[in-house]
Amino acid sequence: MNLKQLAEHLGLSQTTVSRALNGYPEVGEETRKRVAEAARMQGYHPNSNARRLALGRTGTIGLTLPLGRGLSIDPLFAEFLGGLASKIAESDSDLLIIPVKSEPEPIPRASHLRSVDAVIISAPGKDDPLVAQVRALKVPFVLHGRTNSSDPYAYLDIDNEGAFHRATDLLIDLGHSRIGLVNANPWLNFAADREIGWRAALAARGFAAPDAYIRSGTLTEEASYRFAHEMLSLAEPPTAFLCSSMLSALGIGRAIADLGLVVGADVSLIAHDDGLPSIRPTTMVPPLTTTFSSLRKAGEHIETMARALGNGADIAGHQEVWPVDIVFRGSAQRSRARKA
Repeated sequence: MNLKQLAEHLGLSQTTVSRALNGYPEVGEETRKRVAEAARMQGYHPNSNARRLALGRTGTIGLTLPLGRGLSIDPLFAEFLGGLASKIAESDSDLLIIPVKSEPEPIPRASHLRSVDAVIISAPGKDDPLVAQVRALKVPFVLHGRTNSSDPYAYLDIDNEGAFHRATDLLIDLGHSRIGLVNANPWLNFAADREIGWRAALAARGFAAPDAYIRSGTLTEEASYRFAHEMLSLAEPPTAFLCSSMLSALGIGRAIADLGLVVGADVSLIAHDDGLPSIRPTTMVPPLTTTFSSLRKAGEHIETMARALGNGADIAGHQEVWPVDIVFRGSAQRSRARKA
């Protein structure tokens, strides 16, 4: 069955059927479902190349890869990419990875952007020049995260500030007032939001957030080990840590052990965990308390958002902030208020 026959079967125009199958926003949800079900029942499989040509689409989603941010070796980014790629495959689309330099020319070959239907901008900075560059080229885009742009844009983010505020509150409730933060580079928007949440929670409860208790940088195990070791060597060291990734948690845990201390019993630890299959918080000793939001699901959902924007969907309907859960386990325990 071809498109014309499917349209006649449904009593709809070929344009309506085509737009329904391709997710155009002006087609109602009831019609879209009816068309999709009929296509499935009748065994209709659209010709991808003909469909793209007729609709003026390339069938390609772009994903920026900032070269200076270490994403290519980051297991968190790999998990996000896995979810994105799985949805790309389902929608019979293609994925174009776009390498991004730092300022002043983030994308050296802007022609890459003209060959995609929409762009996903990953790990945006607080004032990211890439956002302005993509907007100037009039290419639909969606951010995985948020930025300080005064102009409206589409985004999918998590409540980073709220998550770290709640995690800090949990540690304070357990008697901790000296809480260290191991965070990503502060020019990344999500890292800035997490620091805001940490500072606000401490201030609201009447506690200080001294600069000596915060370290920021690339979230590797080795860097986090060094950061934690430095803070634990202070005259009044932290009795608890928050950190922005599971890799950081591994490094912090090693630093605690090397100083003859025990995670949970002596120093509490909470990490942001995005469901990495390679690092399970439940298998750590003790099991790790985490804030949790699935990066794989984020990758899947942002592909749907990007495809809709490429088809002309309104930005206002594609601005989402997902809540973050806290999973309490044995690594967060009551403070013993020790000194060095």
